[in-house]
Amino acid sequence: MNKYKGVVLFAVFLVILTLALTRFLNTQPQLHNRELVPISLALDWTPNTNHTGIYVALSKKWYEEEGVELSLFPYGSVSPDVLVYADSADLGISSAESVTASAAVGAPVVSIAAILAHNTSALAVRKDSGITHPSELDGKIYGGYGASFEEPVIRTIIQNDGGKGEFKNVTLNVDAPEALMSKRVDFAWIFLGWQGIQAKREGLPLTTFAIGDYGIPDYYTPVLITSRATLENKKDTLKKFMRATARGYEYARTHPKESAEILINEAQQGTFPDPGLVFESQEYLSPRYANSRKQWGIQEKSAWQNYPSFMIENGSIFDASGKPISELDFDALYTNELFN
Repeated sequence: MNKYKGVVLFAVFLVILTLALTRFLNTQPQLHNRELVPISLALDWTPNTNHTGIYVALSKKWYEEEGVELSLFPYGSVSPDVLVYADSADLGISSAESVTASAAVGAPVVSIAAILAHNTSALAVRKDSGITHPSELDGKIYGGYGASFEEPVIRTIIQNDGGKGEFKNVTLNVDAPEALMSKRVDFAWIFLGWQGIQAKREGLPLTTFAIGDYGIPDYYTPVLITSRATLENKKDTLKKFMRATARGYEYARTHPKESAEILINEAQQGTFPDPGLVFESQEYLSPRYANSRKQWGIQEKSAWQNYPSFMIENGSIFDASGKPISELDFDALYTNELFN
């Protein structure tokens, strides 16, 4: 009898435990049964450490937790700014220069977050060139990207260091480190957090002149963008996207090694032939995603006033007819409202 009673009590215990467990599971977020809102983002280049926070959030399913299904569009022949303005992508990765230029031609997009807190680009020369100051770039060959803003920036840097600002400008069809390695050009404009590290790892010592050290106003590159229409019509979805993305970049700020591993694993196989470049680049960029004790992504008004003003004053921003513009609504170029 006692044995039978014990069996009954055990069976009752199992039933109660099962009911309690079922009730517990039913109260938890059901990500897989939840209808996710699709949203798309156009990349500005092949995956790299500028994108790490996005890949972290994807890997950890933080977008799903917010009820968002994020699709990434690989970089192609059409710029993210054009795709976003044409409503072919909800979001994109761009730069202050592109956002300003798009507004000038009547195809405006809006910067909604700064991926990096400050400009990390620089002019670079081979160390064995013997060039130690920007003023020595007078008369040299610059390998650039074909953008209108390059010449005024470089000319100003050279002049602010005591030179004339005279140089030959050629458009590259290869990566900047490769052009410097082969001595096709004397100097190039690089991103220190990727191309600078790449050159070092490939045995090409460089001397660099940071853009911000020679009188060029600080600006954001890269930035996340959307269109005015998407900002108005999909604000709730964009806020969910931003919460997950900010969470990804905040994680990357304090976990560079783990974040680099996630980027390598999440990107298409073969994207990174040199995984060491990713780890070293991530160590460089993680503390630069945001200023110390500051929230990731927040944009300062001064960055969207000073550098666009510089470009306009130097005649490097044009309207749809190809004429230089003289004014622009700088406040319309960016917003921090998705962080509220």
